[in-house]
Amino acid sequence: MSFTVAIDGPAAAGKGTLSKEVARHFGFAHLDTGLLYRATGLRTLDGTDPVEAAQALQAADLEDADALRTPEVAQAASRVAAVPEVRSALVNFQRAFATRAGGAVLDGRDIGTVICPGAQVKLYVTASDDVRAERRHKELTGKGMDVTYDAVLDDLQQRDARDSARATAPLKPAEDAVLLDTSRMSIQEAVAAAIALIEAAQG
Repeated sequence: MSFTVAIDGPAAAGKGTLSKEVARHFGFAHLDTGLLYRATGLRTLDGTDPVEAAQALQAADLEDADALRTPEVAQAASRVAAVPEVRSALVNFQRAFATRAGGAVLDGRDIGTVICPGAQVKLYVTASDDVRAERRHKELTGKGMDVTYDAVLDDLQQRDARDSARATAPLKPAEDAVLLDTSRMSIQEAVAAAIALIEAAQG
């Protein structure tokens, strides 16, 4: 029996952490779909064509999380995500994951709107720009990266603008998604809210 939870939202809103905790609580499989685009983006930094990079993507390409989390790769991911042929190359992988037996949680930008419009639960996780920039800055400097808060804020706003304006699968809440603003919530509060929604949907 498959049960799909779609969690969308902009960068650093907390959807990744939320998704992992929700998946762990229910024993569901978890896919951070942003890693697919980051891995594709990373391949393009050496000159590889974005569509070729997406078509050749393998599970092993997702394993080096630190290499995929740099600001340079984040920008490359946002650029390749705007290419319709890249998105279509990665759609089948995501949909197959979403319908696996035992339940699945997918987080990204277009899960509830494009990848899994029939998901039993759809959440759109967001937070204010300054809160998201603060979280991401803390995360990156904690890994030893030399970045300023202003640079992180600018990077997030550029990605938001690009992701929201693209013609194919723009970043936006599904019409039936539940909005979860984590600006003033602890991760524990956000997870509890998500769990309650999923339990209600499970009946």
